[in-house]
Amino acid sequence: MTAQRRVVAEVLDGEHVHLTADEVHARAVAKLPEISRATVYNTLGELVSLGEVLEVATDKRAKRYDPNAHRPHHHLVCARCGTIRDVHPTGDPLADLPSSERFGFTVSDVEVTYRGVCPNCVTA
Repeated sequence: MTAQRRVVAEVLDGEHVHLTADEVHARAVAKLPEISRATVYNTLGELVSLGEVLEVATDKRAKRYDPNAHRPHHHLVCARCGTIRDVHPTGDPLADLPSSERFGFTVSDVEVTYRGVCPNCVTA
């Protein structure tokens, strides 16, 4: 693993991490000043292709990168500031879609996004 890849992986480490590529670059530069924006973008693309990182798009905001790729989860998004939290509701969303609403599809995946207003925005 190159120093650049290691730094990008370190920046993405943690729970509820959903950084934009520019945020990853800014944090990576603090650890490795010579890392280029192109290297960060390329590394993120490779990590997505390998299934190590999820690309999350909410509304018309910048894509974010979620390192929690190996544990199924959904997202809770603040409609005002864009904060994203990982959530793990109980139940099976695949089972919640009745066969009459599948229109002959073989459903293999579900993406659920909950939207609301976070506590910081409610008090602001």
